[in-house]
Amino acid sequence: MPEPLPKLSDAQVREWFAKLPVQDFAGKRVLVIIPDATRTAPLPLLFDALHTNLRPAVAQLDILVALGTHPPMSDSQMCKLLGISEAERGRLFYQLGLFNHEWDRPERLLTIGTLNKQETSEISGGLLSLDVPVQINSRIADYDVLLVLGPVFPHEVVGFSGGNKYFFPGIGGPEILNFFHWLGALITNVGIIGVKDTAVRRVVDRAAAMIPNERKAITFVVASDGNLHGLFYGTPESAWNEAADLSNKVHIKRCSKPFKQVLSCAPPMYDELWVAGKCMYKLEPVVADGGELIIYAPHMHEISVTHGKLIEQVGYHVRDYFTKQWDKFKDFPWGVLAHSTHVRGSGTFVDGVETPRVKVTLASGIPPEVCERINLGYRDPKTIDVESFANREDEGILLVRKAGEYLYRLEDN
Repeated sequence: MPEPLPKLSDAQVREWFAKLPVQDFAGKRVLVIIPDATRTAPLPLLFDALHTNLRPAVAQLDILVALGTHPPMSDSQMCKLLGISEAERGRLFYQLGLFNHEWDRPERLLTIGTLNKQETSEISGGLLSLDVPVQINSRIADYDVLLVLGPVFPHEVVGFSGGNKYFFPGIGGPEILNFFHWLGALITNVGIIGVKDTAVRRVVDRAAAMIPNERKAITFVVASDGNLHGLFYGTPESAWNEAADLSNKVHIKRCSKPFKQVLSCAPPMYDELWVAGKCMYKLEPVVADGGELIIYAPHMHEISVTHGKLIEQVGYHVRDYFTKQWDKFKDFPWGVLAHSTHVRGSGTFVDGVETPRVKVTLASGIPPEVCERINLGYRDPKTIDVESFANREDEGILLVRKAGEYLYRLEDN
């Protein structure tokens, strides 16, 4: 039997933060980099504990939301994310700067270096060879220390999320985002998700080493029910390394056989397919050849606020659909192409015929004609009784009630 996982109480969390080496931050301007609302994270507790211990010692303490290319958050949404009431915002936190990352504003990006062709070829094992500008949010120039505060989960592009991924793509520019997302797509979701040492992680770490500021991180491992299983402090590399080891124990479920049908229920925080695609990424490894994965999301009506028009042009396809027609697709943003392949999953493209390994069906507010246009199946969510999928694993049917954060794998993989 595996050892029971620790669960940290609120009191234990506050005690842990009280032991942070405040001298690492004393008298310095600190920018805390956090996730947006598309991650399970007890940020109200963590931020309050962090603010209580650091604010008296630092010259400045502000927040930057690592949006990547997600839609920006309003001040009130950021306050809600951090557990700050309207009254507290005007009284206790009036000096706290709350900022969104602005990946699409060139004037808000700072170039700190370049990954050259030799480096990208070496890191990618020859899959890609090009010069990639490394750009990051220019606000970092106003601070001495960049402090990541974020969770670690299995991740479809980088292996495990967290750590330096909060810089790239979290607060990075589009070139490096497109580069490493496409690199992840070439390796494939199944080949990279839940693996610690990946080519994409090496890209992220190499780029982060160019950042001129001090870099620190508080990483944590949290269950989908909100229970905290571990907190780690150090460099982004060391804190991520420890958290990824724990995430491997917390977030990976082993199955003895594949399933012919999976109902993957998207939580409300996934309100567009750009993030609800995680309901496919985390379950693709246990869908049988020729099986069906249904993303059940009645609340979801958008493909992507940011990238929707491009995705409708491209559609959802297997990797080789793009690589074997590269001249046709090379000028689309590679991050969009990567998202497309991850949602569509593995498959082949031979003699102009695309054969996905599994069928992906949307049961959402996205209408059938749009699903057909983007090359995904459609099912009216009103026809689905979620409970009718429960407890049918022996029949080859799996229900996942809150999908997107736990990785499902076969026991022999």
